Amino acid sequence: MSEAKPLFAMLRQSARPRVVDALERLVREAPDRKLSRINALAFAASEQLDVEQTISAFLQASRLGLFEMSWNVLCPGCGGVLDANTSLKTVQSDEYTCALCAAGYEPTLDEMVEVTFTVTPRVRHIEAHNPHQLPAVEYFRQVYWGSGVDLPDNDFEEKVDEFIIESLELPAGEKAVISLHLPPSFIIVFEPVTHAAQFLDVTGEPTKERQTISLVFDRVHRHSETITLRPGPLRISVENHTDVRTLPSVCLANDALHTMLGKRRPFLTAKSLLSNQTFRDIYRTDTIDVDQKLRITSLTFLFTDLRGSTELYERVGDLAAFDLVKAHFGILNEIVGAEAGAVVKTIGDAVMATFPTPDRALVAAMRMRDAMLRLNQERGNEDLLLKIGIHEGPCIAVSLNERQDYFGQTVNIASRVQHLATSREIFATGSVLNDPRVSHVLTDHGLKPMSQTVTLRGITDQISIFTIP
Repeated sequence: MSEAKPLFAMLRQSARPRVVDALERLVREAPDRKLSRINALAFAASEQLDVEQTISAFLQASRLGLFEMSWNVLCPGCGGVLDANTSLKTVQSDEYTCALCAAGYEPTLDEMVEVTFTVTPRVRHIEAHNPHQLPAVEYFRQVYWGSGVDLPDNDFEEKVDEFIIESLELPAGEKAVISLHLPPSFIIVFEPVTHAAQFLDVTGEPTKERQTISLVFDRVHRHSETITLRPGPLRISVENHTDVRTLPSVCLANDALHTMLGKRRPFLTAKSLLSNQTFRDIYRTDTIDVDQKLRITSLTFLFTDLRGSTELYERVGDLAAFDLVKAHFGILNEIVGAEAGAVVKTIGDAVMATFPTPDRALVAAMRMRDAMLRLNQERGNEDLLLKIGIHEGPCIAVSLNERQDYFGQTVNIASRVQHLATSREIFATGSVLNDPRVSHVLTDHGLKPMSQTVTLRGITDQISIFTIP
């Protein structure tokens, strides 16, 4: 911890002191398992901290070397980590397969890629820095399951014992035998290090004859057809063909297992982080590889533009107009960041920003409109008239012009919607207004949007546009 003190002192220069204090207590006092793959949202909730300030602090702390970030591809079914990456650039597969769930998934940045934080060895050495020395039950807790599975804290081992009936630590290159008496149940022989599984359907009349199966763990063979066996004695021959220890475990697919995996909590998604202003400011181009195309099923885009900016330059002169436009950019950037969004780029006097959910974009839009009104009142003029358009939908995260950007029809529609907007009005599409969280925002502010159906240039189908007065 002596090496950490100056780092935390530096962190206080860029992060909120209350959040930094909580992080320092965590690193100093928490048990090892609490410092591996930290769920930033859960930590903020437990410490009663602002979520965005907490995420920003973790990002700044990672930049200083207090924590290491991990981009983990998750199974939507069981919450297991199918792949762990130090950078989003290495999330390259078109499909990830979960042997435990016997299903394949195309990775999306919405709910399949989490971002977690682990304390660095230079700050404090923890057991998870040597994962292949962890006890089997801790390997499951700290390495296999993602931070979105709400695992019990105090009685985790007792809960695991309710569905794991046999387990074995099998050193690299070794062979062993697991002998047990099979109950009538659906059983999974699961190995979490190589992500291999064998399903056993134990049914029918009990037998006293010993049954045998053989399993090889080699990181290639993940899953075989279900084997039907009868209740009674079973001998499982296991071979470890990898260069690390494996942990074959015989699990009952019972209510205890399903209950544990069914308890979920929010976690920091890659989508949310890519739309975080602090992240974009720190990492800039070092996010997505130039050849990567990562799918996002839902992202909200907000476009703004200044109406009559050309006339503004002619009326007040270049220098005064430049200062006004610069002040307007500063205000918009601050509002976007405060609403969990990020400015992707500016184009002339226009801004393109992203938000993880439509309600945050709408709140940001209303705050922008109010801020421009106040700025105009302070100047006694109507120079800064902001046009705003919002749309939500699927897109592709890409790297363009040495910058993390987005591509797809959703982006095109959002831009076109902004062009339709007039000053002081916010235009949003039906996909935005259909979000229940947006309905709550509108109700709270007493706003009644007016709808119209329009045809946008380059878009085949007509779409519903709502004017938010």
